[in-house]
Amino acid sequence: MWSNFFIQQDEEGRTGVAGQSGGLAGMKGGRGQRRIHKLSDSQEGKIKLAFFVSIVGVTLTVLGMGTEFWVELAQPKNFSGNQTCQMAHYGLWKGCIRTLRVDEIDPERTSCGPADLPGESNCTYFKFFTSGENAVIFKKTTKKSLNLAAAVLALLSLTMMVMGSICIAMSLSKGVQFFLKPASFCFILSGVLVLLSVLIFHQSVLALLSSDHSIPLHHELSWSVACVGSAGGILIFGGVLFIILALPFSPWQKCFPHKNSDT
Repeated sequence: MWSNFFIQQDEEGRTGVAGQSGGLAGMKGGRGQRRIHKLSDSQEGKIKLAFFVSIVGVTLTVLGMGTEFWVELAQPKNFSGNQTCQMAHYGLWKGCIRTLRVDEIDPERTSCGPADLPGESNCTYFKFFTSGENAVIFKKTTKKSLNLAAAVLALLSLTMMVMGSICIAMSLSKGVQFFLKPASFCFILSGVLVLLSVLIFHQSVLALLSSDHSIPLHHELSWSVACVGSAGGILIFGGVLFIILALPFSPWQKCFPHKNSDT
């Protein structure tokens, strides 16, 4: 009798332990299933399209930052009283002084230029980042603190673009939406930094012009600023698209729910 009693208790104990282990395994399996949210083909296509928009912004930013056509400074074309005149154009890293022939300039134009006319060019890199010296252009002195701030913001924006691209690549490779929110933050912040860089650069140009008034200069922002400014808007738009894609529902579907076909 006692042997049958102990055998029954042992079987009940094993059954209880097996039940508990099976329950824990089921809970772990359920948690693992709840964490996995694979992207559908439609979602993946929308993410790739939004990423393409952001890549356009990144390309325009790199193109604008690498060129020295952010601003053009032009003397009056008859300022020197001979057959040539001088103008300057520069960007974040380098500046050029060009000597153009007056007879090749549009007769209706009063200043020297534009910069795409053929002529002699002398280009030098700024020494803001090495010796810390200000640049002198037509007896006017740059304010290196503003130029450095514009360059640093531009570099930070590139860093945020790289981080956002990494997040999108991980989201597509893993097939999850988790990385869309940090990617949207990175792209929106990069666009804001790009626009701030343009604004601070414009302030540095105004500071340069106000440093000396012995030589009259006509200034205008050039095509590189147009590229960078457009890139800032495109990056912000791309970041907003990633925010919308990261939402569990479409905002317009919540505002305008679909009606049932029966009604």
